[in-house]
Amino acid sequence: MPEAAAAISAALPTRGTLLGFDFGLARVGVAVGELETGRASALVTINGEASAPRFAAIEKLLAEWRPVALVVGIPSHLDGTPHEMTARCRRFANQLHGRYGLPVMECDERLSSAEAERSLSGAGRKRWQDRKPILDAVAAQIILQHFLDATRNDAQP
Repeated sequence: MPEAAAAISAALPTRGTLLGFDFGLARVGVAVGELETGRASALVTINGEASAPRFAAIEKLLAEWRPVALVVGIPSHLDGTPHEMTARCRRFANQLHGRYGLPVMECDERLSSAEAERSLSGAGRKRWQDRKPILDAVAAQIILQHFLDATRNDAQP
């Protein structure tokens, strides 16, 4: 896997914006990050199950942020075996690439939602109702930050 990450690092420019996605059946979390700074931030959660409104919202984000690439979290079980959502997330990644022609990278998202829950609880959002609206965007931020960290580490001599 390190060779694959190194190839991804080499394919990316040194500057530019990335959008990261935490795909779910009811919601899609979106984060934005910069290759130059290596930092990701939660952006928005797109609510709803219908594809057309989801892709319309994504299209607006692409027009606003003009990313050089996209990153999609791919779930798996802790032992690395495919999760019931693995194929759906890969399909979503393929749809993004097919619709927008941007490079789409996959990133392991194991435990990103649990990490987002801990982060939001630690930031004072103790009630589920306070965390739910931004949980998926924070999970997308964690996925994108992991991707940025991995690509930066692989680029180091």
